[in-house]
Amino acid sequence: MSLSEPVIELSDVSRAFTVRSRAGWRRTRREVRAVDGLSFTVEPGEVMGYIGPNGAGKSTTIKMLTGILVPSAGSIRVAGVDPSRHRLKLAKRIGVVFGQRTTLWWDLPLKDSFAVLQKMYGVPLARHRENLATFVELLDLGDLLDVPVRQLSLGQRMRGDIAAALLHDPEIVYLDEPTIGLDVISKARLREFLARIAADRGTTIILTTHDLDDIEALCSRVMVIDHGHQIFDGTLPQLKSSQSAPRTLVVDLATSLPAIEVPGATVVKVEGPRQHLTFPTTTSAAPILAEIAANYPLVDLSIAEPTIESVITQLYSPTSP
Repeated sequence: MSLSEPVIELSDVSRAFTVRSRAGWRRTRREVRAVDGLSFTVEPGEVMGYIGPNGAGKSTTIKMLTGILVPSAGSIRVAGVDPSRHRLKLAKRIGVVFGQRTTLWWDLPLKDSFAVLQKMYGVPLARHRENLATFVELLDLGDLLDVPVRQLSLGQRMRGDIAAALLHDPEIVYLDEPTIGLDVISKARLREFLARIAADRGTTIILTTHDLDDIEALCSRVMVIDHGHQIFDGTLPQLKSSQSAPRTLVVDLATSLPAIEVPGATVVKVEGPRQHLTFPTTTSAAPILAEIAANYPLVDLSIAEPTIESVITQLYSPTSP
């Protein structure tokens, strides 16, 4: 496969499931489309956030990309092959991490799981040692290598799972909720590690998560799906600008006053001398700031851009364009 070609290609992909139900003596069947007419490509080295509400079709898509599920319609190529027809061949070129499952051997010390994976993937011993040394240092695994996996905390096990998924130098890594249940420090360590791997090795990463801080920290591209349909594909700034989620202006006055009245902005909260105003992202802040400075005893102010949470919430809203 040429480096100039997409590493992932989906063309009009659908996946339907038959759901059976029974009411009294009657049995009924209905078809549910978890993924419906999905088409996109991913270039080598991209870090793409693949997000959507529960039931949107994210996990179904990942299972088709890894060859676990076969599409009902359409075509998929990953690293130049059809995943469902070449699962074993593809397995050596991809890595997968599921946040609530482990690929490590429960009763073995962590280092033994890594040794088993070296044999399974046929990684040259010198390369395995080099990768392992790098990951042990970056993920702070040194004190954990002799600990059975069952005795590791969730954050420790997750670091081990991510190292395991990368030891064989995969071209593509699928991360499904990799920071679920982790504390703030563990999340920060994992994000820093993944960002470095993507930058240094050019690994293609597909990240599905409900933690939108993961998306902001790691992803250059975001794809949003809902009910199996793609509803957005672009950069984070493009996602934010595509919606009308407001910016927030926090104004500190010299004294407590009634709500500020200024054209183009609306006061949403008053906390003594501090007032919170919102205004559209398409509106310039300059005339609003000038109006406040000219008519009120201004001490300080700050502007907060829309959070990705507010943008996504608006995107899923039935009234969203």
